[in-house]
Amino acid sequence: MGPKSLSFLLFPLLLAAPQGQEEPLVVERRARPAFDPRHQIWTTALQKYVKDGVVDYAGLRAGDEPMLGSYLGNLRVIPAEEFDALPRADRLAYWINAYNAFTVRLILDHHPVKSIKDIGGLFRSPFGKEFIELRNLRPKPLSLDDIEHGILRPEFAEPRIHFAIVCASKGCPPLRSEAFRPEVLEAQLDDQARRFLADRGKNRVDVGAKTLHLSPVFKWFREDFEKSAGSVPKFVARFLDEKTAAAIGDGNGWEIEYTDYDWTLNGK
Repeated sequence: MGPKSLSFLLFPLLLAAPQGQEEPLVVERRARPAFDPRHQIWTTALQKYVKDGVVDYAGLRAGDEPMLGSYLGNLRVIPAEEFDALPRADRLAYWINAYNAFTVRLILDHHPVKSIKDIGGLFRSPFGKEFIELRNLRPKPLSLDDIEHGILRPEFAEPRIHFAIVCASKGCPPLRSEAFRPEVLEAQLDDQARRFLADRGKNRVDVGAKTLHLSPVFKWFREDFEKSAGSVPKFVARFLDEKTAAAIGDGNGWEIEYTDYDWTLNGK
């Protein structure tokens, strides 16, 4: 190719981009990450680090802490207008998973601890600590209490949440090794209730003495269970075997005694 041919090729380029004139700025717009309504990252973490309700906090902290951060980040990507338009099951699963994941985050931030209560201090409960950043849905940082008492209980009126949200303690219901997912949420909540009531260290039924020995969870949130079933015994009976449930009947004449609550960390 000779000099004349080269000049011929360069001429249109010089016209298109005159000397001294800046080229147009091209702005690359990145798509907003999609919110995952099935909470798959959280399920992956739970399956790896939770077994029979026991959490390997040390293992998660050493091996996959960024995975937890990624999941918490995914909770922050859905705008309020989109979230509010979701079906009830999606929103309920979101807040249950958020409570549990941020509780794990709180423990990792203070690990090692023997109890979540060691985090709070003398005059401040760890459940009142405002460390949960979900500004896509709420303008100010939330606490675990805000999620439980300010969102879950009043907005959803679902007493089975008390078997689903886990306060990082052995006295709590067991943390599932999977995320709560909207398409199977009803079955998961029922399963949590049955598993919790089947734990004889926390709950047991003495048919002969007509006495229910129940976790303090049933005392702390008695109002929620009574609104749902009329009484605590009638609510409990829903999740027991047919013979025991029949013995409880309408719950009249049954006494309730509360077992001890173990605040020891639910870790290895």
